[in-house]
Amino acid sequence: MLRRGLPVLLVLLPSGARAATLSAAPEGAVLARSTLHLTVEIEGAVDGGTTELTVDSGGRRLGTVEIGPEGGSVALPEADLPAGRHVLELRVADAFTTLEVRALPGWLSILPPLVAIGLALAFKDVLISLFVGVLTGCFLLFGWNPFTAFGRAADHFVVGAVADPDRASILVFTTLLGGMVGLVTKSGGTHGIVERLQRYATSPRRGQLATWVLGLLVFFDDYANTLIVGSTMRPITDRLKVSREKLAYMVDATAAPVASIAPISSWIGFEVGLIAAAFTALDLPLNAYTTFVASIPYRFYPILALVLGLTIAATGRDFGPMLTAERRARRTGKLLADDAVPLADFGAERMAPPEGAVRRARNAFLPILAVMVVAIVGMYVSGSASLDRSAFGSTFEWLREVFSNGNSYAALLWASLSGVLVAAILPLLQRILTVREAMQGMVEGFKSMLLALVVLVLAWSIGSVCDELHTADFVVGLVSGVLSPHWLPVLVFLISAVVAFATGTSWGTLGILMPLVVPIAHGLSGEAGLAVGSAGYMTILVGTVSSVLAGSVWGDHCSPISDTTILSSTASGCDHIAHVRTQLPYAVAVGILGMLIGDIPTAYGMSPWISLFVGAGIIVGGVFWLGSADRSDEVG
Repeated sequence: MLRRGLPVLLVLLPSGARAATLSAAPEGAVLARSTLHLTVEIEGAVDGGTTELTVDSGGRRLGTVEIGPEGGSVALPEADLPAGRHVLELRVADAFTTLEVRALPGWLSILPPLVAIGLALAFKDVLISLFVGVLTGCFLLFGWNPFTAFGRAADHFVVGAVADPDRASILVFTTLLGGMVGLVTKSGGTHGIVERLQRYATSPRRGQLATWVLGLLVFFDDYANTLIVGSTMRPITDRLKVSREKLAYMVDATAAPVASIAPISSWIGFEVGLIAAAFTALDLPLNAYTTFVASIPYRFYPILALVLGLTIAATGRDFGPMLTAERRARRTGKLLADDAVPLADFGAERMAPPEGAVRRARNAFLPILAVMVVAIVGMYVSGSASLDRSAFGSTFEWLREVFSNGNSYAALLWASLSGVLVAAILPLLQRILTVREAMQGMVEGFKSMLLALVVLVLAWSIGSVCDELHTADFVVGLVSGVLSPHWLPVLVFLISAVVAFATGTSWGTLGILMPLVVPIAHGLSGEAGLAVGSAGYMTILVGTVSSVLAGSVWGDHCSPISDTTILSSTASGCDHIAHVRTQLPYAVAVGILGMLIGDIPTAYGMSPWISLFVGAGIIVGGVFWLGSADRSDEVG
């Protein structure tokens, strides 16, 4: 069993020296042959400021790193500990201690996500699968006592997931948006919007096209995109006999892809910040934002995923499990399979509007508009508060920085609360609902989100398990080695996809890998004789940066423990595993295509625009070749 937070043994002091004590504990699990992460604390006086920490084991030097006078987190990438128990000897100046650790075989770090994903796909029960995955991680981290594992799963990982302020914001935002949808449905707004849009969305193809276009319009945040687009279009696509699996795919295929490539969105600040930090660490004279903009054409998976979504919607053709789902919906009217368990259910009779109530579309349009407007204004207000307008040369540069610095979580909370208030006030003023009926609709909307919220918390919990097990370190270590810089972008794409698939988070993958791969791209380019700033150097650097994001989005789309994938199932009222299973062939096909016609040839100098043009042609041709359309039962 891994012994964490072991008390430190002793301090050796030369005569007349000032006393200092040293303590250390591993950060999460210790993996064999991987980076060793430790937290070191120094109490008392150590001469000077920054000093050196040396770590030995059995007479072998594991590493020497600089550390501050009070300690801190350290990482020893060259530790190379074999599996088994080890006694580490740590020394800072004259302070000395020992620490006993157990190095776990690295392959165990990928066991929790593999267990969760495998059980989810095999038994189609995402709750049990995720919880078993978390328990598996607890057994590895805290020992094989089942009572300890259950306890730590609850008090350490689940509570930790809920306690994180950003994640708590997502939970509240999702709950409030569910309440808004409940109010809109109860007031007849959903029926009104269906009646208004049905004159345009007169067929399954037009309904899918409307979903895709709306997904492009809500570009500023992927969470807002999934919940707004899914909840808005669900009653329309239901009437048109479009399967819930198809709706969930259309929602998911636009949410992260469009938010990740938009020049102004909640993603950009995070991305540019990571790139800038990597450039600063390497002392590179490059601009992070211009590098981000230059990387957009190289983001082959998100762009081609949008192309595939448009092609599928416009042609009405599908292949694989999605074709089966669409034929079921068209021919039998079953929007869900018989054994499906949707993550949210907005169709209950208790949410039906009062008999004889007027169905007004504005009771749906105005709350949705309020969410979008308040979210954008909120990001503007929070992002512009600390910026000097005169310091920017153009309005675009000003807006770019504003949205980069905006607090998207706070903005989404304000937006969802505004949506609830508007959705409640409108039917009350129109005397469509009483206060009690409005509260009933809102509470039913809250309740409809419960399953999705539990899944989100468990997905975040297993992500924390992966973090403490250093799953990403192990995955990166598997593929590390000597390689040509021209193969780095496609390799980084694959690594990012695996990490995102295993952890269920694209942002987490970006945070893990960006600081690692930028120095690798810089070093390999230098070894190949490419000068900093040269065309060849920038091609490798921009391709690598874009591959981190594109691979993260790809793995996120394929993973059943991804938060945006879960939200897409939630907003669409779809069985989550059915969504993952039907989306997977589309996502895998586009990912492979992006590597073959994008990442590899562009690294050798081909224009990314040629790759995108060729890739779009292959997608259109492939859909006509592989896909089939079932128009025998089209509505309208």
